[in-house]
Amino acid sequence: MTASPDAGRVSAGPVPIVPDVWQLPFPVGHVHLVRLSDGGFAAVDTGVLGSAPVILEAVTRLAGTPDALRQIVLTHSHVDHMGSAADLVAATGARVLAGAADVPAVTGTAPEPPPTLTATEAPLLEQALAGMAEAGTPPLKHVQVDVELRDGDILDDWPEPAHVLHVPGHTPGSTALHLPAAGVLFTGDLMGTGPDGRVVLGPFNVDRAAAVASFRRLAALPGVDTLCVPHGVPVRTGAARALAAATPETDWL
Repeated sequence: MTASPDAGRVSAGPVPIVPDVWQLPFPVGHVHLVRLSDGGFAAVDTGVLGSAPVILEAVTRLAGTPDALRQIVLTHSHVDHMGSAADLVAATGARVLAGAADVPAVTGTAPEPPPTLTATEAPLLEQALAGMAEAGTPPLKHVQVDVELRDGDILDDWPEPAHVLHVPGHTPGSTALHLPAAGVLFTGDLMGTGPDGRVVLGPFNVDRAAAVASFRRLAALPGVDTLCVPHGVPVRTGAARALAAATPETDWL
């Protein structure tokens, strides 16, 4: 992936995925909005720094006021996912939820663990970092975490109880969210889709073997029909077939 000067500003507005779930497509790191049971909204990830105005505009279009953003769920600690969290908290007072093992990196009390790159991934990451530098991406703003998420937790204020899955590998605390009745899975960077629509393992993992194991765990979940991925296009239907056809063991080699 590469960043552009508009990485945090360009979006087509909220795109419906399933009832109560919208995608905000960005050039780097899509954001998803979920209508909560009380009429407020949760943001799943926040894009790079500079994305907050677009996210708040989308919440306003859906709810009438930006203050309806009540909750921010960070699937992991990378800059294209937590980049605008601090600005959104400052604007709305939203609570931040993140995987327990990623909390030190989110809050800035420990450095981000570096990925272990394959030969294919190394030039891609170099290109992405160069693009961010060229775009003048500001330094990351860390943010405090209100709720540390762990495997098996339930978010009961979502449209249906959202099941929290700890899926380490991309980062130590990577987190996925599963809505079993709706058949929706928020994958974080554990998964993405390629130009051909194929579901692939996300690159730039701190532990590739753990990431593959986590991918296979998600692929085995029953009744998954829709994948909300941060990079690539969403899988709107037939996700179970796409996951069965996936070959994460050989991706990015």
